[in-house]
Amino acid sequence: MQKFFTTAWLPLSLALALAMALALSMVAPIAFAGAAAASTTDTDFLAARDAFNRNNAQRLNLYESRLRGHVLEPYVAYWQLLLRLHDATADADAVSTSVRAFLTANQGTLLADRLRAAWLRNLGEAQRWDLFASEYSALADPNADKELVCYALRGRLRLADSNSADAAKAARELWFTGSDLPDSCALMFDAMIADGLLNADDVWERLRMALESGNLGLARRLNRNLPLNEEVAERTLRTIVEHPLRYLDKTALTDPTQAVRHFEQRANRQLAMAALVRVSRQDADAAVQSWREVARYFSAEDSGFVWTQIAFHAARKHHTKALSWFSEAGDAPMSDLQLAWKARAALRAQNWLAVIDSIERMSTIEQNDPAWRYWKARALLAAHTEPHALLDARLLLAGLSGEHHFYGALAAEELGSRNIIPTEVYTPGDAAVAAIQQLPGIRRALELYRLDLRSDATREWIWAVRDLDDRQLLAISHLARRHELYDRAINAADKTTVLHDFGMRYLTPYQNMMDRRVREAALDEAWVYGLIRQESRFIADARSAAGAAGLMQVMPATARWVAKRVGIVNYRNLQIGHVDTNLLLGTQYLRYVLNTLDQSPVLASAAYNAGPSRARQWRGDTAMESAIYIETIPFGETRDYVKKVMTNAWYYANVLGQSPAPLKQRLGTIPARNSMEAGEVELLEARLPQSEAHPELAETSIQEPAPPASAAPDKPDSDRDQAIVPPAISAVAPTETSPGL
Repeated sequence: MQKFFTTAWLPLSLALALAMALALSMVAPIAFAGAAAASTTDTDFLAARDAFNRNNAQRLNLYESRLRGHVLEPYVAYWQLLLRLHDATADADAVSTSVRAFLTANQGTLLADRLRAAWLRNLGEAQRWDLFASEYSALADPNADKELVCYALRGRLRLADSNSADAAKAARELWFTGSDLPDSCALMFDAMIADGLLNADDVWERLRMALESGNLGLARRLNRNLPLNEEVAERTLRTIVEHPLRYLDKTALTDPTQAVRHFEQRANRQLAMAALVRVSRQDADAAVQSWREVARYFSAEDSGFVWTQIAFHAARKHHTKALSWFSEAGDAPMSDLQLAWKARAALRAQNWLAVIDSIERMSTIEQNDPAWRYWKARALLAAHTEPHALLDARLLLAGLSGEHHFYGALAAEELGSRNIIPTEVYTPGDAAVAAIQQLPGIRRALELYRLDLRSDATREWIWAVRDLDDRQLLAISHLARRHELYDRAINAADKTTVLHDFGMRYLTPYQNMMDRRVREAALDEAWVYGLIRQESRFIADARSAAGAAGLMQVMPATARWVAKRVGIVNYRNLQIGHVDTNLLLGTQYLRYVLNTLDQSPVLASAAYNAGPSRARQWRGDTAMESAIYIETIPFGETRDYVKKVMTNAWYYANVLGQSPAPLKQRLGTIPARNSMEAGEVELLEARLPQSEAHPELAETSIQEPAPPASAAPDKPDSDRDQAIVPPAISAVAPTETSPGL
């Protein structure tokens, strides 16, 4: 990648200066002129971008003619139109005409899709429903933006036909959440309440969900939609969210007659259930005790709901009674998420029949998740000896064994084989790489990368590659590597379905520095590469919102602590971004963590992502198969992370020419918790910088939505098209499914 440097010149003789100037003019006059021209257009483009960011339309218009014909010219028109869309004084019809012209001229591009989305927001706000409907379906993904989804539903609800009935059903599905939704949804829900499409029972259910998830603001707003005689005092709502056990104690009634009258009121039942769920998140035993005292006053349906919630939160905390509490719920309906945690509780208890039962109650989509296909097969092999059950298990494993991910590799090993890297490699020729570079979206992306506008560039790149075939994907992977865009190279190669190049999927940049630092720390090179691939995708200057930096995403406090341990004199935070220094700090910290966690790469990987104390806490009272430990990690992000790091390591061992051990052997066994180590852990944690803490991993929400396609544990990394970093970090690049940030 070309770089330009400036320097302060020392005084030279006039003759020498003239001679140098003459030499430059003779050797590369065209390059010099080109660089000057590029510098001018770069300045103009960045100035235009700055004018847009400052909402300065007049200044932005000055650059329109200067950038005419430039590869990034569409951005100027896009910015101009965005400012006009946000100008309340602009003529709406004139703006719509200009937008249509842009959409026609730039059909199929990222900017056209983003502008259409912005225009639709204006149309929805203005309630121009016919025009909204005609443009909404043209979005690349109409369901990606809930604000637009709600505008679309509002437009359909005004029609008194079957379309309106379908819209009401879809809107009700959006309603039942404890999370905030865009204003466009709130306006739609207000209208539905007024029209009787949402009743008091629906309001109470969502109010309870808001309280359970700690969303006090939403609970207050919903409270205003209740019948006047059922509105709840604000202090009561706050107590349930902040001190739920106090609320339960305060409302406890010893007189059965009073208790019956109290719980006959819907409000008291709903509030009590919300408080019980809040308590169960922190102390399942206390929740069970409180629930047993009042359960007889609730319906069988309510009882099943409460037991399911208590068991779910207990399972996430690895409570040994979680499985029995799930049994208390009987045949109560459970979500896929709750059934997943019932299955995980059964895995830790080695109750294989309960594993099978939990998986078979999941939706068809969830049952097809590779994790549950694998564990169902394992459960069938462990719990049954009948030929048909063994055949079903082998069929499940056989289907998985050809898939290149964590459970694919484990399934192949269960069948006595290996999940082998394809030996036939497709390598694109120079002509194919040159042709792919001429794609307009790729040209724009490369120009944006050159200008160090990584987020904009990555959006363009992701959009450009979304419909490419395998040959084109591998061509663009090679193009990205030539430009040292290693994250783009890996993600493009990761997407192929028939033609593959695992050398591109598992690139090994910075190998000389890596070899040195890995040897010094006595670490497995394949494992370190696998971890970096997941942390930063080899973006050397990656920096998280939390401050983690570099290839190994080292936090500043951790970096200072390690620098002191290894004897770096006069260490400064700026050094964390240097590749070699970052590798030194990251590998030495990884070695320290490995030493304190029984030399287990699984525990160390979990610790690198979520902190050593959590990795220790998640162990069991007895030794555990590592795959079960990984599958039962409470945080979805960390669970997915460890699976991918360990799978990456297995593939890197192949790519690096090592003699790779089976993945199951590489995972090893997780030793039991040691009751004697509590004091040692306290001492070690006190010596560690507190940067390891990830407050966002705390269980602040009862919802752990199924990971998006971009982060699902069953998918290879191609589905997560971003620089993956510790959970405190919002990745700098957008996901495949959402080109926008």
